[in-house]
This record gives sequence, C-alpha cells and structure tokens, in this order.
Amino acid sequence: MSSLSGRLLASVSLLLCLFFGLTIAALDLVFRDLSERSISEFLDAQLVALLAACETDDHGNVQPAGPPAETRLRQPGSGLYAVIRSDDGTLIWRSPSLLGHEMSLSKAVAPGTRRLERHKLDDESEVMALTTGIDWEIEQGKSRPFIFTVATSLAPYEAQLQRFRQQLFGWFLGLLLLLSGSLAVLLRWALRPVRQIESEIIEVEAGARAALSSGQPRELRGLAANMNALLASERRRVERYRNTFGNLAHSLKTPLAVIRSALGGDTDAARRGSLINQQVDRMDAIVQHQLKRAAASGGTVVGQAAVDVGPLLAELRTAMSKVYGHKDLLIEIASRNDARFSGDRGDLIELLGNLLDNACKWCRGHVRVSASRSLDEMGRPRLQLTVEDDGAGIAIEDRKRILERGARADEQVDGQGLGLAMVREIVELYGGMLEIVDSALGGARIVVVLPGR
Repeated sequence: MSSLSGRLLASVSLLLCLFFGLTIAALDLVFRDLSERSISEFLDAQLVALLAACETDDHGNVQPAGPPAETRLRQPGSGLYAVIRSDDGTLIWRSPSLLGHEMSLSKAVAPGTRRLERHKLDDESEVMALTTGIDWEIEQGKSRPFIFTVATSLAPYEAQLQRFRQQLFGWFLGLLLLLSGSLAVLLRWALRPVRQIESEIIEVEAGARAALSSGQPRELRGLAANMNALLASERRRVERYRNTFGNLAHSLKTPLAVIRSALGGDTDAARRGSLINQQVDRMDAIVQHQLKRAAASGGTVVGQAAVDVGPLLAELRTAMSKVYGHKDLLIEIASRNDARFSGDRGDLIELLGNLLDNACKWCRGHVRVSASRSLDEMGRPRLQLTVEDDGAGIAIEDRKRILERGARADEQVDGQGLGLAMVREIVELYGGMLEIVDSALGGARIVVVLPGR
C-alpha cells in the first residue's frame, strides 16, 4: 500500500479487529458460563422440589405422591423433564412431560454425588440434565439408593445465546466502523501538512514555485528547510557551472583574436605561420564549442518550468527562413499542445536550432518538424522530436561518425562539424536517445527522445 494514511488506517483497523475479536470471544465465554450457572441453579431448585414431593410406596420405591407441582412437568414436550430410577438403572417414575420421548441417561450415580451433563432425546434435541444419587430411608434404620434426574431443554438458551451473539457482532461492527471513520478523518487532518508538502514538491518540479512554503509543523520543518536549501544549492551549482564555462571560453577568445590579428598583419609571417593559423582555427572552434556548451544548463534542474515546444519551433522557423532566404524553403511544423520540454529553454533552442540548421542546409526545399508526447514501456512520459528533410540523406556508415565533434558528412561544405555533436551531448545530458534513419521525404530523419516529468 503506497499511501501512508492508508497504511496507518489498515494497521489500526487490523488491531481493532483483533481486539474486538478477542473481546467478543471473551464476552461469549462469560455469557455461556453465566447461562450454564443459571441452568444449574434452576435444575437444583427443580430437584429439591421433586425430592420434597416424593414418598415411599408399598413396594419400597420412591415417587411423587401426586401430580408434580411444576406445571411444565405435567405437559408433554414442555422442555422440563424428571426421571426417578433405582440404583441399577431400572425406571421407577418419569414425568408426563416425557410422554412420547426417550432420554438417554448416565449410568448409576453414587449417593451424594451430583452430575451436570448434556443428554439427547430421541429427536436429537439437547437437554441439560442434573443427576444425583440419594440414599432414601425406607424404614427405621433401613435405606435404599435411588437416582433422581431433572433435565431442561437447551433450545431456549441456545436461541438466547444466538441473539446475544448477533447483537454483540452488530454492536462491535458499528463501533468498528465508527472508530475507523473517525480515525480516517483524524489521519486526514493530521497528515494534511504532508500532503501539502507533496503538492508543493510537484509544483516545484513543474516550475510553478521556487521553494517550499514555511510554517510547517515542527516534525516537517527540518525537511522543508533542507529541501529548500537543496533547491538553492542546485540552482547555484548550475549557475556556477555555466559561468565557469562561459568565463573560460571568453578568456580564451580574446588571446586567439590577438594572435590571429598579429599573424594576418604581415603577409610573410602569415605565410610562415600557416601551421599556426590552422591550430588557431582549431582552438577557435573549440572555444565556440565551449561557448555553446556554456549556454546549456547541464541537464534538468529542479524547479524549472516546462518549455512549450510549439511556440519555440515557430520562432526557429522564422529565423531559419531568414538565414536561408536564398532557398525556396517549406518548413512544416506539427507540434501537439502537450509537447513540453522538461529542462532549460536554452538547451532546447540549441538542440532544435542545430537540427533545423542542418536540415535547412542539406534539404532541397522541404523540412518537416514534429513534436509529440508519449509514454515509454514503464509508463513514464517522454518527448519525441523529429526533424527530416528531402535532401540527399546520410549514408549508414556516416551516421555514427557525424555525431562526433569536428566530423562532417561533406568536407566541401562550410562548417565546423559541431552542430550534431552539440545535439548528441545535450541529449546525453538529459538521458535521452538520438537516432538517424531515412526519411519518407527522401533525406535524413533525426529522431530525439527525451524523458519528461
């Protein structure tokens, strides 16, 4: 379970279910014990009443002198039964309530012994029976043992126990739902600062805010402060990275210009220093390359707003139309509204600018650019940029080579071979992919896939 509040609610609900289950089992055990005690006391009273009503007959047996005083003993199937037996188990008397029923009774019980146990009638209904042995004095100084049994049906008690269990389950279920609902409300209120931080982090990632808000609870105050410090440190690091490259390239650019000027002022010196001029050209290309790299942020920075690709492509199309005004160019743009770049705007300008520049340089007159958003195999968003032209295309054996710095597909065409190298470096900085294939227009088709948020 990914939700913290869900985990807490599930854990507490599980503990409540366990606690309530144990409580229900304990209450059920107590209720059953009380029921058995109540039955035992009731049977004791009935047994005493039966003994009080018994007399010795002419045959030396013991039985009630008249009809039982208890009405239920006189009604067949009433649920209250009584039996008198001799010590060898011979039936002497049984209550009229047992008419049509037979009850399995225990064997002989010694005088003075009391036994409470369950029995079954012939219709499988259960009864609780109290059996005791009595040494009955028949004559002066002469006694005879008898076995008295009083039993009551357990059906009313089982029905009462069932009703109690249903009420018990209903009460505890209602209590569980009430406590769970109350706990859910309390957890939602208690974890509201955590959800607020989560939403603010999403806004920071989207570039809608620069830092987390203050005024957090004491437990989260340190987290928010450290997160803000991390964001500020990240911005300073990127700015310092860009400034360092820019300063380095700028500091090298001036001495190179001076050397080039000095060599070019003297024809003989320039002729003798042709080799130096070549090296200066190489150094100048490196400086230009580093200046372009200084414009790149070095990857996605937390807190940057996503860049809409469509308007940027429109700006670049206008610029390319001016640069290549001598060509009858058709630059076709197809950009979805949700196509956004998660990174620095300067990086995107550098990437698309180099791709469009190459396409316009090598095309016959038609360039097509598309930008779309899709999901990868893991369900994560990604931005796909495609630039294709109707030129001569790029040979398969040259497609990997031209991505290296200083490499060109045609050495006769002006250029330093840095454009596609910059594109490859920016794509690698963002953890993307670059592919060169054949275009349906007839030329090259360059596909760039960049991860999104």
